[in-house]
Amino acid sequence: MNKEFILPDIGEGIVECEVIEWKVREGDTIEEDQVVVDVSTDKAIVEIPSMYSGRVTKLFHATGDIAKVHSPLFAIEIDTDEDAQTVEPQQQEPQRAAMEPQPVAIEPQPVAMEPQPAAIEPQPAAMEPEQGQLSQVAGAGKKVLTTPAVRKMAREHQLDLATIAGSGKQGRVLKEDVLNFLAVDKTVDVVASDLTPTLAVAAEDRVEVIRGVGKIMAERMAESVATIPHFTFADEVDVSELMQLRKTLNERYGSDGLNITLMPLFIKALSLALKEFPILNSRANADFTELTYLASHNIGMAVDGASGLLVPNIKAVEQRSIVDIASQVSALTTAARSGKINPADLKGGSITISNIGAIGGTVATPIINKPEVAIVALGKIQRLPRFDQQGDVVARNMMTVSWSGDHRVIDGGTIARFNNCWKRYLEQPATMLATMA
Repeated sequence: MNKEFILPDIGEGIVECEVIEWKVREGDTIEEDQVVVDVSTDKAIVEIPSMYSGRVTKLFHATGDIAKVHSPLFAIEIDTDEDAQTVEPQQQEPQRAAMEPQPVAIEPQPVAMEPQPAAIEPQPAAMEPEQGQLSQVAGAGKKVLTTPAVRKMAREHQLDLATIAGSGKQGRVLKEDVLNFLAVDKTVDVVASDLTPTLAVAAEDRVEVIRGVGKIMAERMAESVATIPHFTFADEVDVSELMQLRKTLNERYGSDGLNITLMPLFIKALSLALKEFPILNSRANADFTELTYLASHNIGMAVDGASGLLVPNIKAVEQRSIVDIASQVSALTTAARSGKINPADLKGGSITISNIGAIGGTVATPIINKPEVAIVALGKIQRLPRFDQQGDVVARNMMTVSWSGDHRVIDGGTIARFNNCWKRYLEQPATMLATMA
């Protein structure tokens, strides 16, 4: 029995996906749960397994095509005992309706005789005038007074004597005139060649279709900017003590499979601040008539992945330890960079951290990941001089943070107070450890 595999719903609001790579070919025999194709959808690459064992009879899309949800993706021939009992007898092959037409003979057209080339009569060489006499230059329409030796030089260099100004008596062309003419002509050729640039072959423009992750990101960012009134707030944070805490945690809990970075500390401190300012962990409905305060702190982190910018989020951060969060950060970052990530890890985020400092830059104006109400961008950490409490200049590790907020939900004062709370946990990490349950 031949069955069509229908592309199911593989993500909330997803109506199409891009075929990235077929793992099988038509005619291949596959097993149940074997991965048949990778597709890109909802900012992730998803592996599609087969529900049956059998032989692949048709692939409905080529690599790079867009497949629609609820439409056939591939066909598979399944052999069952029940199918074998219900096989219909083959019908007789219908007789041919008509005799095959006889080929029509096509008379070859006679080939036209090629005309014989006309004989070209050689032109007799012009007679050389005697020495001291005037010579008539063909085509010049002008008599040139010169000597046979000069005319011979002109023939050797393929010169027209009529074009050379003579300096001798009665305009006679002298040997020196020919030499001067040759010198000037050579200089002109050299200058002309130097002035003519050597141009490389022009490269052709390349057109690339915008689809997959790039298209989804473009649509969502455009919608966010068009529907959310953004405002920006920036501040600097002294992360010197936080970096020392990170070093201590790595020495105690780090391993070959787990490297505790600063990101888990930023995430945990952000969750502690959200407890004091729950409005930053809220979202508005589509027509902005209701505001929902989310119970879980599902904190997202922007990752520059192989298929584009992905924002996986760590679920229920308020219930996790720093070591647990570090493990989640490592796993989600690896999955996002490979492009193969569970779509569930991309849904349900409540607030986002974008670490642009890992690449470069100090200040940014990030775009809110709708329907969230805020996003923060972390700048790179710089070793800068600052004044301590005694007025002495000391070196400190400083980082700029840039907030973008939804001005319909939060105002400048709210985000400033929220940032101060988060900043306090980061600059005094002992208070963060004391607050954790």
